Amino acid sequence: MISLADLTLRRATKVLLDRASATINPGEHVGLVGRNGAGKSSLFALLASSLHEESGELSQPAEWRLAQVAQEMPATSQSATDFVIEGDSALIAARREVSLAEASGDGERLAHAYMAWHDAGAHDAQARAQALILGLGFASNQLQNPVDSFSGGWRMRLQLARALMCPSDLLLLDEPTNHLDLDALVWLESWLKRYPGTMLVISHDREFLDAVTSVTLHIDNGKLTRYTGNYTAFEEARAQQIELQMSAYVKQQDKIVRLQAFINRFKAKATKARQAQSRVKALERMERLAPVLTNAEFTFEFAEPASLPNPMLIMEQASFGYPPPAHAPAGAPPTVVVEQVSRPVMAGQRIGILGANGQGKSTLVKTLAGVLSCVSGSIQRGKGLDIGYFAQQELDVLRPDETPLAHLQRLARATPTSGRSDREQDLRTFLGTFNFAGEVVKQAVGTLSGGEKARLVLCMIVWQRPNLLLLDEPTNHLDLNTREALSIALNEFEGTVMLVSHDRALLRSVCDEFWLVARGRLAPFAGDLDDYQRFLLDEARRNRDALRERTKPAAKPNPSAGTAGPSAKLALSSLKALAREQLVVEQKLQRLQAHQRTLEERLPATMQATELAEIGRELQQLAEEISVREEEWLALAEQIDLAESAAAAAGWPVDARTQARGST
Repeated sequence: MISLADLTLRRATKVLLDRASATINPGEHVGLVGRNGAGKSSLFALLASSLHEESGELSQPAEWRLAQVAQEMPATSQSATDFVIEGDSALIAARREVSLAEASGDGERLAHAYMAWHDAGAHDAQARAQALILGLGFASNQLQNPVDSFSGGWRMRLQLARALMCPSDLLLLDEPTNHLDLDALVWLESWLKRYPGTMLVISHDREFLDAVTSVTLHIDNGKLTRYTGNYTAFEEARAQQIELQMSAYVKQQDKIVRLQAFINRFKAKATKARQAQSRVKALERMERLAPVLTNAEFTFEFAEPASLPNPMLIMEQASFGYPPPAHAPAGAPPTVVVEQVSRPVMAGQRIGILGANGQGKSTLVKTLAGVLSCVSGSIQRGKGLDIGYFAQQELDVLRPDETPLAHLQRLARATPTSGRSDREQDLRTFLGTFNFAGEVVKQAVGTLSGGEKARLVLCMIVWQRPNLLLLDEPTNHLDLNTREALSIALNEFEGTVMLVSHDRALLRSVCDEFWLVARGRLAPFAGDLDDYQRFLLDEARRNRDALRERTKPAAKPNPSAGTAGPSAKLALSSLKALAREQLVVEQKLQRLQAHQRTLEERLPATMQATELAEIGRELQQLAEEISVREEEWLALAEQIDLAESAAAAAGWPVDARTQARGST
C-alpha cells in the first residue's frame, strides 16, 4: 500500500502539505480533489519520485510499476500505432533482449528471449494498441498516420493511450478528460473501471470521478483527508462535516460569551469570587475551535436579453463544412461534414449537441456563430438575434498579445447598446466579478492559464447580453466550482442555449433535448444521456469487431529485421507458451461459467428487488467477461495452429509437437 506519514511538501517557499498523513490500499481507485494550487499535481510528482518530501515519510512498494501520462507534446514521425506500442515498457525490454540474443548467437538465450517476448504480449500488442487508439476517438484510417500529423490535443490523446498501454500497478492520471469528447470519455470510463491496479486521478468532471473512483482524498490547508466513496459521497460527507464543525464553533462561542459575562459581572463581588475564578480557569483550559473557512464560491449570471426573437434561426437545406486547406489547388471544393439540415432553433430551447468525434459538432456551431460560411442552403437569422459564442479553442476568440482589459474595452466600443458603462474603472470592476483583479487585468492573455482564458471568454459573453448562447466545450479548463457556477447561470438564462460538452453533469443540468450529429446528418436523439452512453459503447464494440475482422491473427512476427524467423526449437517454445496461456484462459473461463450457473440457480428463489437487481447486474458483467475470455481462447487456438505449422515446416514430428502442446 501507499502510506504518507507526517509528510511535509514544499514547492519553492509555498508549503503544500504540512505534516499530512494518508493511506491508499492496493487496488483502490482514488479521486484526488482540492482547489487549484492546493498541491494535487505536486503530490503526483512526489509519488512518481520527481519531487521529494521536506520531512516525514512516504512509503510505497518498490516493485510496483508506475504509469502516468507524459505532459510533453510528442514530436515524432512514428505511426500512431507504433508510438503507443512503445508505451509497453515490458514488451520493449523483451524486444531489446531478443535483438541482443540474436546478435550473441546463443541459441538457448534466444529461445528464452522469444518466450519472454511472447509472455510480454507480443502476439497481440498491435491489437491492444489499436483498441486503445480507436477507443480514444481516432478513426481506423488514422492508425498508421505519423504522430507529427496530429494536432496538439490529438497527440495528448496518444500520450494517454501510451500510458494505458503500459503494464502498471499504480496509474496516475492528471486531468485525463481535458482533450476528450464524450464518446472517448465514455470509453475511458469503461476501461478504467476494469483497471485492476491502484489508480489516482485528478479531474474536474464530477460524473467521471463518480464513475471511476471509490475513495476520495481531499487536500485542504496542507492536510490530506480520506473519504470513503466517490465525489458525490465526498461532497455530502464534507458538507455534513462543515455543518458539524460550524455548529460546534457557534456553541463554543456562545459558551465563551456566557462565561465571560459571568466573570465580568461577579469578579469584583466577594461572594462570587470563587465561582468567577473557576470560570476564568475554564476559559483558560478551553481548546478554542477555529471558525470554518471555506473557499469563496465563484458566481455570475447572464443579464436578461434585450429581445427574444422567435424563431432564433431557421436552417433550410443547410450543409456545413470547412474550406479547402491553403495548399489545395485552386477551385478545390470545401469539405462537407453535415448536410441537408432543415430545422428551426426556437426561443427558450436548451439543446445538447451530441455526436462522436469528427462528426461535425464544432463545424455546426462555428457556422451558426458566423465563423464559417454555410456550404450550401441557407441560415436565416431572427431580427434582433445576438449570439454569444464560446469557442472550443479559446484563442479563436481571444488575442494572445492583448490584455483582458483591452479585450473588454474593444468589446464595449463594438456593443454600445449593451447598456453598460465603458469607463475603465467600471470595466475593471466588471472583470473583477470574474476574478480578474489587480494587475491581472493588464497581463497578456497569452500568459494566462487555460481556466483564466475560459473565464475571460465567459466574461465577454456576459457583457454582450446575448439571447442565443453557442457553447463549444466551455468546461475544458474550468474547475469544479466554476463549472457549478456556469451550470447555475445557464439554468437562469432566459434565452436559447446550444451546448457541445463532454461534461455530462452540465448536459444533464442544462439541456432538455438533444440533437445527434452522425454520418453526415443532424437529427433529434430520442433518449437521454444514459441511452447515448449505451449507443456509444455499442458503436465502439462494433468498431473493435470490424478492426478484428480486418486484422485476423497472422503468424507471429519477428521483432528484429533482417532475420529469417524463429527456428523449429523456437516454434516449439512458442507453442508451449501459447498452450500454457490458453490453459490459464480456459481455467478462468470455467470459473466464470461456474459462477454464472450459481447465480442463475438463485434467480427462481424469492428475494428482495435490490438483491435481484444486483444479481442481474453481476450476470451481465459475467456475460461480458465470458465473451472476452472466449475471444481470447479462440485467438490463442489460432496462434497454436500457426505455431504447429511452423514446427511441422521445420520437420518436427507430430508426437513432438503434441508433447509440446500438452506439456503444460
